[in-house]
Amino acid sequence: MNLSNKVIWITGASSGIGEAIVYALAKENCKLVISARRIEELNRVKAKTKLSDDNILVLPIDLEQHQNAKDWTKKVTDKFNRIDVLINNGGISQEGFALNTSAEVEKKIMNINYFGNVALSKAVAPIMQQQKSGRIAIITSIAGKFGQAGLSTYSASKHALYGFYDSFRLELKKDNISVLLVSPGFINTNVTLNAVTGDGSTFNKNSPAQENGMKADVFARKFIRTLKSNNNHKYIGSKELLAVPFKTFFPNIFYNLIYKMSNKKK
Repeated sequence: MNLSNKVIWITGASSGIGEAIVYALAKENCKLVISARRIEELNRVKAKTKLSDDNILVLPIDLEQHQNAKDWTKKVTDKFNRIDVLINNGGISQEGFALNTSAEVEKKIMNINYFGNVALSKAVAPIMQQQKSGRIAIITSIAGKFGQAGLSTYSASKHALYGFYDSFRLELKKDNISVLLVSPGFINTNVTLNAVTGDGSTFNKNSPAQENGMKADVFARKFIRTLKSNNNHKYIGSKELLAVPFKTFFPNIFYNLIYKMSNKKK
């Protein structure tokens, strides 16, 4: 896929993976829509891209309020008349055992990571159907392939994305709309620092795995290459990605190791 002159909408664009993707795309001669909750951070990102107002739209959204997805989409089409690529990256992480996590926090995580994600794709897809072209890319996680202690609802939300988009891909294929699922491993961002705990407070502590993970700009370059390809799915990360085939071929050993790792969290 040639990205030149394409209108590309990125959620979660104010930090981490999303911010890095924005800077990588700013070099691809495309038009950008950048979304997240914090408008001041979005304006900071916009300024760093050095793109003119004709080529970038700052659109604050809160994925938890996903009933507004059609209104957000209209603002994009009012500006650019089309949407060629949606990069559904926005989300929230979790740190807290299931029995200590309130139903309200579980609903919040699912509303942002799953229902908000899906609502936006369902709002954008009809625009792409009219165009007879488009690409929807979803940033999931290797946590969508196996659970870990303290990440029950987060993992559930990422598992759910696989189920939905593997089905949605088949429904959209006839309209020349492709769906790409990208599963990052450990990426050096503040995702754990900003994670929500069982009572709804912010975790405020980063994990060594994140701090030692792949740099966000390296991830972004690999992601852009994948976005241009015809791939349906891609893992991007380092040695932690070996956990996925390890679980498939040696499930008993895998779960024993994960259990031992889980005990270190207690």
